[in-house]
Amino acid sequence: MSSARTVQLYDTTLRDGCQGEDVAFTLEDKLRIAERLAAFGMHYVEGGWPGSNPRDAAFFTAVRALRLGRTRIAAFGSTRRPGVTCGADRNLRMLLEAETPVVTIVGRTWDLPVTRDLRIPLEENIELIADTIAYLRSRVDEVIFDAEHFFDGWRAAPEYALACIRAAAQAGATLVCLCDTRGGSVPDHVGAATAAAAAAITAPVGIHCHNDADLAVANSLAAVAAGAAQVQGTINGIGERCGNADLCSIVANLQLKLGYECVAPQALAELQTLAHFIDELANREPAKNQPYVGQSAFAHKGGLHVAAVQREREIYEHVDPALVGNRQRVLLSDLSGRSNLVYKAREFGIDVDGKDPEVRALLDELKDLESRGYQFEGAEASFELLMQRALHGYTRRFRLIGFRVIDEKRVEREPSMSEATIMLEGPDGATEHTAASGKGPVEALDRALRKALIKFFPEIDEVTLLDFKVRVLGSDGGTGAVVRVLIESGDAHDRWGTVGVSSNLVEASWQALVDSLDYKLYKDGRARAAAARKASSAAAPEHDAATSAARGGGES
Repeated sequence: MSSARTVQLYDTTLRDGCQGEDVAFTLEDKLRIAERLAAFGMHYVEGGWPGSNPRDAAFFTAVRALRLGRTRIAAFGSTRRPGVTCGADRNLRMLLEAETPVVTIVGRTWDLPVTRDLRIPLEENIELIADTIAYLRSRVDEVIFDAEHFFDGWRAAPEYALACIRAAAQAGATLVCLCDTRGGSVPDHVGAATAAAAAAITAPVGIHCHNDADLAVANSLAAVAAGAAQVQGTINGIGERCGNADLCSIVANLQLKLGYECVAPQALAELQTLAHFIDELANREPAKNQPYVGQSAFAHKGGLHVAAVQREREIYEHVDPALVGNRQRVLLSDLSGRSNLVYKAREFGIDVDGKDPEVRALLDELKDLESRGYQFEGAEASFELLMQRALHGYTRRFRLIGFRVIDEKRVEREPSMSEATIMLEGPDGATEHTAASGKGPVEALDRALRKALIKFFPEIDEVTLLDFKVRVLGSDGGTGAVVRVLIESGDAHDRWGTVGVSSNLVEASWQALVDSLDYKLYKDGRARAAAARKASSAAAPEHDAATSAARGGGES
């Protein structure tokens, strides 16, 4: 490695992250996350609080069987209770039973919580800190002291806050982590307080920020600049209230902007994959506008921007997206110019000239559709079909003759049922007439459509509907307002989005459903054609050699 300064990464997704609203990990989830974080190169992974719940206790037993390389597992707990010796404290006993190489202990460093919450004298709180650290340090490889409310304490009573962390360091803490527990500090204050703490003790200091003022990442970077050797946070910033410092942004900023070393470059290139993995297990929709790893982080919509990034990426992109595992995207909307269409066409393998009249006509059609409520930013499959029709005359392989949907509710207290009938013409001109029922009109329509098509196209059975969203476009029309339906579909290899717009919800859903199945047929046909071309080109040299040999050719 180079001489660049290394900053330790301490992940608390499995403890602090679990305190976020609507975030819940199973034991299996936590073990999978621990393995993934270790593969990424996280220096420390905090597994939870052994004395707080059976799941965390079970985690510390199960995690011993995992191969985590150099990643160190930490157990989290608090200082001994007032009036109880360390040896008799159940919390400390559970921490030792976790048998982790690292124990992180939280203790108060602000006088207000000591006197109002713990309701003990200030000196007794310092004794709790020193006793606990010394007791654990003689039994555990590393003991990290989380100085709770340190920045509030340093503002209100700086000498007392410093006295608390001195006691921890003198008792043997291997690192003192300064916590912005309320998340309300600002970078200048964090930087000054971190510098004061680093000067006051011999142990290294770390930083742990919450995001209540939307400054957790900025505060963490300010602390590193002031001397912090470790940064604590969570993947995607999940956590209690407004969340914790987002390690995705922190590691990218430290490594790409400030020249620190945190993880290997090849690991950093897996950052987006890691972020989405955590969101998936947390059952959260990934934030599109999340810096570095979000789907929109390197997306360009305005025509001038697209034209510029095609000439020089750096004009509108502050880093190369590939460094964090992301990619450049061009969006299509009524703000699009010819550059957007040419970019998207090339992305789909279509070579076009921006000066072609077909491109101008497609751009006009796109803007007309968006003025009526269509949106292709999340429905690129619908756009690709639209582009293929406009530029290459692509036609759907089946034709709708008609459909009917009936909703029926027979008993007030029972759910209604829907039935859909569909008549369509297949690729051979044969007519197929099918019916299906469902819990609602869209499900009934989807089932009937698949039933009708599967006779002609068995691969339709591979398609799964992954997401279905309805958006009302303006409320002026009341119950007759225009709605936009976005559908995400997928098979074993890909995911794709399609869109439909109408003042009739069933009609809008039909448009998006048909596009989703039509796109499956289109992309599979494209893949077969590419495979055939590859096989043909591979066979050509063998044919030429055989012909040459038959004519007496070969080496002399």
